[in-house]
Amino acid sequence: MSARSADARHVVVVGAGRLARSLCHALAATPTPAPLRVTVLARDPDAAHALARAARVRATVAGTPVAVTARPFTAEPGADPGEGYAADAASMARLRPDVLVCAASAQSPYERAAAPSAWTDLIAAAGFGVTLALQAELVSRLAVALAGGAPGATLVNGAFPDAVNPLLAALDLPVRCGIGNVATLAACLDAALGRPGQRRLAVLGHHAHLAAPGPDDEDTAEVRAWLDGRPVPDVTGLLAGYRALPRPELNALAGHAGAALVAALAAGDEVTASLPGPLGLPGGYPVRLTGGRTELRLPAELPAAQAVAWNTAAGRRDGVEVGGGHVRYPERARAALAAYRPDLAGGWHASELPEIAGRFTALRDHLRTVPPAPARSVLEEAR
Repeated sequence: MSARSADARHVVVVGAGRLARSLCHALAATPTPAPLRVTVLARDPDAAHALARAARVRATVAGTPVAVTARPFTAEPGADPGEGYAADAASMARLRPDVLVCAASAQSPYERAAAPSAWTDLIAAAGFGVTLALQAELVSRLAVALAGGAPGATLVNGAFPDAVNPLLAALDLPVRCGIGNVATLAACLDAALGRPGQRRLAVLGHHAHLAAPGPDDEDTAEVRAWLDGRPVPDVTGLLAGYRALPRPELNALAGHAGAALVAALAAGDEVTASLPGPLGLPGGYPVRLTGGRTELRLPAELPAAQAVAWNTAAGRRDGVEVGGGHVRYPERARAALAAYRPDLAGGWHASELPEIAGRFTALRDHLRTVPPAPARSVLEEAR
């Protein structure tokens, strides 16, 4: 049977950046029991086509029944993308995805290294959570479009799902789970422990845990892991070598782990894993996905409410707290943001997302024109 068969399952990947590339490359080489059709949508059609070509070569070498194509994309609902698609219900109805993965956002995690400015200084001072509205803006549009045009599709979010998915849930928008973050850490722990498998391993963790804990951090500073229901000792030691990898390499691992999840969801297979943002919860949890059902698989001694509270507290290391549809900033982030926009520092509600995203975009655009603060010397740091 050809991979282009009409009954092939359809995965749509929005984005052509590092996460989208690693996801599509891994999907192309993932053995599937049935044909899989992957469509890459990106604002830059050249990047989308380059990604699709590279993925097709990987599928050819691996001998998998995966067909990869690319189309232009615009995030503006109602726009005419020509031969491509937009973030609107009509486009989703034409695409008819089984699984849609948002692997793009309005804010790159690599900007500080590529183009430092007063904006990246603010992110460093406040925490990555200050970019939440910019992370949520595109995937929220896609969620609305799916709900209107392809309500049976499964939405998987790769844009800061630990904090974005609770916003989507507060807006009653469908999102199944995320990729990356706790899933990446779980994959690293699985490898470090000799590959016992995700069915035996359960990991509770947050995006903030991609960085190693400091000596003075609180008890939520390190992920919690269980193997066969028993706590895993020395998680920090087990993860040390993986955390030392360059962040783009960790992102590539996120895409590789995400491909296994996406392929299983497209095939309708049961998934047992640790994933960010399931059930619209903050942070990441061990879960079981069966059909349309998602259930936590926490250790018996850890109630769900306690796990959610733990992840909410862990998210403060990222400079943000999301709960009950409200976004709040802890003191460090609030003070850093108040220096520029006191109206944003007080927090906001999920229903305000479009307006808040516009305000953050304006702030970012302004601060990008301001040079970063001079690097402090070693002597100054020691004072």
